[in-house]
Amino acid sequence: MSRTVRLNPLDAAWLLTESRATPNHVGGLLTFRLPEGAPRDFLSRMMADFRAHREFAPPWNRRLKYAFTKNPVPVWLEVGNDEIDLEYHVRHAALPWPGGERELGELVGRLHSTPIDLSRPPWECTIIEGLDGDRFAFFIKMHHSLIDGVSGMKMLVNTMAGDARRSESLPAFWAVGMGKPRAAREKRPAPTMANVSASVLEGLSAQAQSLPQLVSAFAKIIKRIGDPRDGLAVPFDAPRSSLNGRVREKRRFATQQFPIARLRAVAEMGGGTINDVVLVLCGTALRRFLQERGELPDKPLTAGIPVSVRPADDEGTGNAISFIVATMGTDIDDPVERLHAVRASVRHAKDHVQSLPRHAMTQYTMLLMAPSVLTLLTGAGGRTPPMFNCTISNVPGPDKPLYYRGAQLLAVYPASIITHGQALNITCESYNGQMNFGLTACHSSVPRVQRLAVYLSDALDELETALQPRSPRKRPAAPAKKAAPRPTVKRAGKPRPPRQVASG
Repeated sequence: MSRTVRLNPLDAAWLLTESRATPNHVGGLLTFRLPEGAPRDFLSRMMADFRAHREFAPPWNRRLKYAFTKNPVPVWLEVGNDEIDLEYHVRHAALPWPGGERELGELVGRLHSTPIDLSRPPWECTIIEGLDGDRFAFFIKMHHSLIDGVSGMKMLVNTMAGDARRSESLPAFWAVGMGKPRAAREKRPAPTMANVSASVLEGLSAQAQSLPQLVSAFAKIIKRIGDPRDGLAVPFDAPRSSLNGRVREKRRFATQQFPIARLRAVAEMGGGTINDVVLVLCGTALRRFLQERGELPDKPLTAGIPVSVRPADDEGTGNAISFIVATMGTDIDDPVERLHAVRASVRHAKDHVQSLPRHAMTQYTMLLMAPSVLTLLTGAGGRTPPMFNCTISNVPGPDKPLYYRGAQLLAVYPASIITHGQALNITCESYNGQMNFGLTACHSSVPRVQRLAVYLSDALDELETALQPRSPRKRPAAPAKKAAPRPTVKRAGKPRPPRQVASG
């Protein structure tokens, strides 16, 4: 008998706001280096093996089931192996060799523009060959109602190995999946009207307990609109910008990469965190980008930042996130002052959310997102004041190298969601000592998104230089006796990592 799994309200919201111009799927661009001595048909063999591997683990075997006579919302139905068409789910693409970051980004932008067929298990995998430097890539996309970024990273780790030899015999990634969710979640019945009513009654106590905290939290938000004296940025107080209009179907995609050690060193010099530095880099890049177009608002841009609230023992694949809103400091000329403003804003926002009990997080998130969801459902998205100007998120990943079929994973670049009113999404993913930026944008609202990727690198150079301690001015020394000349030691300059930019 097929098993069903219910959607939580946040997962269901991603389905309700789905449209041709705003498909709600997330993706990941994974680049690999071919194993040493790999045969010329290495990828052809992998493709044939993939299509022959017909065992599927959750969530890869889940598709939506609609039964409006019994269920108010769809549920996930786990289908049999023979019901999944790998000819559809697994594709093959090739760049004209030697394909660089620009060509790869253009292809990913096209792949990410196409909605997923929701009558099937909502995922696709494209194997990409023709990259320079003996590389190939996977582009995997899944609907956001099925998985979030943290869950996706856990799944990635589960499908790979830390040793090249041991990875040679690994199965196709859809045979591994996420593992079993918590037993308590598995035993929940499908959401019939009777069961939904019972679930609501069960949750009334927790909601009642959290009501005072929720009222207090939202009262503070309303009070601070237009008056952010304490550094707390609030939703719907963002300036209008070219990032916040209507979006079209076509997507652009660009990447950037920095060593985490370099970001950490800058953060330590500035008295902040790596996340603070990431937000400053994005704000600095956007400030320059909009200035060049004559579109920089006088009021600072704000960012919506997803925050994971998943318990450590929860291995489920659904979404468990809340949001904070923070300034990007785009109204400040000095990069160090911009960092201080961002750091203070993030601290106030985190303190605000963390004042809520854990059981109130879902209610808070739904209430916070409700106006934005409503604008999308009614077609008003991009025509009303923005909740914030863009989304910036950071997904933690493994700090050790991973291998798949003997090939070393080089980088993971996230491709995320944009909506009406939110034409730019910047998502970072850490892996093996590197921070990988994936920039997803509407092609008409954010043209030449590769410039933003380059400006991120320039922003790091600028902030790093501004934070470097200046050598104190030396006083003229008194004349001294001549001594034997010391040998001259030439100091090497600080190495800079090569820039990696992809666009589409």
